[in-house]
Amino acid sequence: MEIQTTTTTTMNTWKAMFRELTKEFMAEFLGVFILILFVCGSVAQAVVTGGAWGNLLTFNTGINLGLMLSVYVAGEVSGAHLNPAVTLAMVILRRLPLMKFPLYVAAQFLGAFAGASVFYGLYYDVLVAYTNGVFAVTGANATAHIFASCPSEYTSVLNGFLNQVIGTAALIVGILAFIGENNNSNPKGLQPLAISLIIIAITVSMGLNSYTLNPAQDLSPQLFAAVAGWGLYVFRAGDYEFWIQLTGPMVGAALGDGIYALFIEWSHTEPVIREQRTTSRTLFEMITMI
Repeated sequence: MEIQTTTTTTMNTWKAMFRELTKEFMAEFLGVFILILFVCGSVAQAVVTGGAWGNLLTFNTGINLGLMLSVYVAGEVSGAHLNPAVTLAMVILRRLPLMKFPLYVAAQFLGAFAGASVFYGLYYDVLVAYTNGVFAVTGANATAHIFASCPSEYTSVLNGFLNQVIGTAALIVGILAFIGENNNSNPKGLQPLAISLIIIAITVSMGLNSYTLNPAQDLSPQLFAAVAGWGLYVFRAGDYEFWIQLTGPMVGAALGDGIYALFIEWSHTEPVIREQRTTSRTLFEMITMI
């Protein structure tokens, strides 16, 4: 009887963990899906109208309102990382078990690919009319940069990499500062707005090198563009600098964690970051941390 009870408890525990993982995967997937739909749509509206229906202000507004919506949608379930670099930062801080890292990253890349696919269907007629059916990566009617950021002509490999590292480090420090225990007086509902404002600040001050700070936001839509008609040249643009978009933010995430820990967290007797999880999530992490 005792063995049967133990077996039932174990099965219930694994079922709870599976449900928790599934919910977090779906939340990250949907959050990034929404984000990419807003990102590509905001940029496209500016590009295909020659600025008549969009400019730097409008597409930054659209992108960050989309980000805010994505955080509201996924925040209560997965924490709304929406970015492999943010997920890595949370793993380093032990706010997320290492075993969940592949799950979150897979959901983010798949969500970004799905978002790019739906955007393509939504804007297909417009793209064909603008390009006369010729999807180009460079030139007067280039549209590949709607799906992924392209490095500016004057940006060197080193400068582009540093841009990603420093920008992502600033993002991580800003996020940790807002959600830190010493700032627990901040209304919880303002977190999506605060994160969006951090992104706006980084974009308007460090955006000339034309990179994002999110590997999933760049690489998955870029991959979709490659198979949808723009070809593999989307990866060769800028002398194969697509790897910067993948590695730079991850290095920046680790750097941001280190800066915050060194200058802020270690100066307090109590941990600045407090873990807040549901019972089933806590149980899962106790098991996976062993």
